[in-house]
Amino acid sequence: MTAGGHAALRPFAGSRRALVLGIGGGGDVVGALAIARAIEAGGAEAELGGAAWERFSMDPDHPGPRPLESLLGIERIGGTAAALCGAEGRTPEGARLAEAGVAAHLGRPTVLIDVNGGPRSAAEGIAAAASRLDCDLVVLLDVGGDVLAEGGEPGLASPLCDAVMLAAAEFIPTRLNVLGCAFGSGCDGELTPSEVLGRVAVLARDGAWLGTLSPSPEAAREIVDVASTVPTEASLMAARSALGDLGPAPIRGGRREVELGPVGALAFVFDPKVAIGGAAPLAALVAGASSIEEARLALEAEGIATELDYERRRALGEGAAGFGAPRPPAT
Repeated sequence: MTAGGHAALRPFAGSRRALVLGIGGGGDVVGALAIARAIEAGGAEAELGGAAWERFSMDPDHPGPRPLESLLGIERIGGTAAALCGAEGRTPEGARLAEAGVAAHLGRPTVLIDVNGGPRSAAEGIAAAASRLDCDLVVLLDVGGDVLAEGGEPGLASPLCDAVMLAAAEFIPTRLNVLGCAFGSGCDGELTPSEVLGRVAVLARDGAWLGTLSPSPEAAREIVDVASTVPTEASLMAARSALGDLGPAPIRGGRREVELGPVGALAFVFDPKVAIGGAAPLAALVAGASSIEEARLALEAEGIATELDYERRRALGEGAAGFGAPRPPAT
């Protein structure tokens, strides 16, 4: 790992095995490789996973997150909101899960977390998965940095899954250490790099910013390799930034543009329990929700549209306004 060598690994010190979860659904599990490899470089072991919510472009048959009971090629962990996903993990219609692609790359199962039951249910699943895999640390990783959004950013399009998964930190048993991580600032085309850095400054003022990492060239090249088989634009943009790419790059079929560069290669590690309600206010809004719909309504009450709204509109044939649409011009 670059950017400080062993000192950069301090947030993970003392962990034997970490469960690194991409919390935004889709390809966030690929970006989680960056932190997993950093943890392994420090002498610990790491397992990977993510939320059971594929992007609508990959899973157009079901708007919203998939319940685990509807998926194939997975092994439920008890009666919880968690499962192990093998290389054959897929929807009933045959769409391959991003976690299945990463499982194929690793040669072992990854973890799936069902967010349909809200943060408390997700936390129970995370704890069950950590116990099953003998993990003592959970890292909740978002690619793009929108987990720290305030809600009014003009490009914000997919705040719901991030918020529910980060809010789960409040309910994860204290026997597990829990960290948050924002990797690839602006690489999903939602918040700009400067908007993410502004939120990291709030983390710092609140005493929640714990360290900053960047992938080694080897880890970045691995992410690029995995992204060739597991569709993920944001994680790929972060890896390209770590490999020295610089300047604007189109994503979402040219509907959005991101800025590649050193800031996009950084992973900001933070204390999620301090961040909730501070630098991550949306997680606080959904913390009491007992379902994904209640969480969506909590954000709607604040005038915040979500990826679930977008997917439902798409399923009804009402166009693509919202997620992946062009970012409105600054005013």
